[in-house]
Amino acid sequence: MTQPLAQNSESTSVGFAWFLLAATTLFWGGNFVLGRAVAADIPPIALAWWRWVLAMAVIMPFAAHGLWQVRAVLWQHKGYLLLVSVLSVSVFNTFVYLGLQTSTATNALLLLSSGPVMILIFSWALFGERVSTQQVLGILLSLVGVVVIVTEGHPLALQVLLQGGTGNLWILAAVIAWALYSVLLRKRPAELNGTVFFALTAVVGWIVLSPFFFYEHFVQERIMVFNTTALISVGYVGFFASVLAFLFWNRGIQMLGANRASNSIHLIPVWGLVLASIFLGERLVGFHWLGMGLIIAGILLASVLRRR
Repeated sequence: MTQPLAQNSESTSVGFAWFLLAATTLFWGGNFVLGRAVAADIPPIALAWWRWVLAMAVIMPFAAHGLWQVRAVLWQHKGYLLLVSVLSVSVFNTFVYLGLQTSTATNALLLLSSGPVMILIFSWALFGERVSTQQVLGILLSLVGVVVIVTEGHPLALQVLLQGGTGNLWILAAVIAWALYSVLLRKRPAELNGTVFFALTAVVGWIVLSPFFFYEHFVQERIMVFNTTALISVGYVGFFASVLAFLFWNRGIQMLGANRASNSIHLIPVWGLVLASIFLGERLVGFHWLGMGLIIAGILLASVLRRR
């Protein structure tokens, strides 16, 4: 009876991990749509900065004691913790909101689909995971799909990037940062549980982000007005898209591994495109379908077919 019980326990654990990742992708899909919806009303860095203020207010009562207990571990791994904090908190969400100032939520969501391929690249470059010829071809195919979306179907027309298309580049940089962060999660010190790790990255990333927020607020004079829209927006991105999503994602990565869990990223465009069509009235056009098809084909070639 021991073996069947062990198999059932493992299946339940895997199922729970995928549930966490599915919920995470729903929260993040909504984050992209909301970021685009309020792009004209809320400054991008301010939205990111206040997002983490709320996230820290929620998580710190549960993490403060644990942070104090592992302070020696935090200092010992300060370089690593600074890097993952900047990548996940300072860079990823801020770059997304900057990109959504000019890019559509649809473009941003489709570009996010390239995340698994980038995770594969970083896994090979940093940790020596073997990459087959088939995987290389899949990576190249997906990258062509990214180029098609970024250039709006005109890969050789660089002027597209100079006519408001730079928002796509912000999104692409955000995806690269997130892929690197996800791969580096395997190096997380064992002494740091998910709550403590998330709280630490939130605090450090928020501190790094603060000078840019002050520049936007005082120098650029882009001031966030705390009306109903702003409060609801900060509430959503601070609690659902930050606290719950990051805790769920980190736990899912821990249970399944970065390469396997990264396939859940494909759910973000599914959730997001549905929400964008409902709330923003955005529609997919030809270059979206072409780029998305190339990205998906590349991922199938690089990961799914290889495993089979």
